[in-house]
Amino acid sequence: MQLLHVLIFGMVEGITEFLPISSTGHLMLTAKLLQISQTEFIKSFEITIQLGAILSVVVLYWGRFIKSWEIWKRLLVAFIPTVLIGVLLYKTIKRYFLGNNEVVLWSLFIGGLFLIIFELLHREKKDAVEELFNVSYPQALIIGLFQSVAMIPGVSRAAATIIGGLAVGLKRKTIVEFSFLLAVPTMLAATALDLFKSAQVFKSEQLVYLGAGFGISFLVAIIAIKFLLAFIKRHSFISFGVYRIIIALGFWFILK
Repeated sequence: MQLLHVLIFGMVEGITEFLPISSTGHLMLTAKLLQISQTEFIKSFEITIQLGAILSVVVLYWGRFIKSWEIWKRLLVAFIPTVLIGVLLYKTIKRYFLGNNEVVLWSLFIGGLFLIIFELLHREKKDAVEELFNVSYPQALIIGLFQSVAMIPGVSRAAATIIGGLAVGLKRKTIVEFSFLLAVPTMLAATALDLFKSAQVFKSEQLVYLGAGFGISFLVAIIAIKFLLAFIKRHSFISFGVYRIIIALGFWFILK
């Protein structure tokens, strides 16, 4: 792995973490294009640089939401399914799912179809939840269950939580911001768990790569967050579903 690769990975992570297109899937496909083997370090690198993107949420939302205990209580409820399933299935997911391009491509394709169909059928109710602190605990728990499906590479944590939030009656901007904030405890836990289990085998040069990827993804993610918030004011998520299908078909052609 070279510093140029770190730059590319950091940019891909920053762009894709909060869009409903799967950052993990894109990182794995990027590794395939760059002909970088899915070693244990690369798998950990792909998990860890996501933390840089998550830091952008803390910076952007600190004044408005991060300091609100009422919102944090709802985020913690939504976080419960992911942490329970994640701890139980960590080894299985990392061994059999991460690095499996076929799983990623099928997840991107099926997820794209589901996103399009859902958007065509979904109608936002007039009484849809507009404020984050008005999200009920049952709604938060259901959103968390949706998020747990995103442990499968290619599903997209953002897409799963957004669909879950829309399904239980949240407004678009509300669930998008809830998804941003829910990423904070989720990715903190995922990164901490992975580093705890793997950090002792990293070389000093690899730690430099982790730091560089972290910083790049942080800067690019700030731009991506602002883009998505502006985008959803006028558009649905159908275009992201179409993109997922195209990228899946394109990589199927390239990898065959």
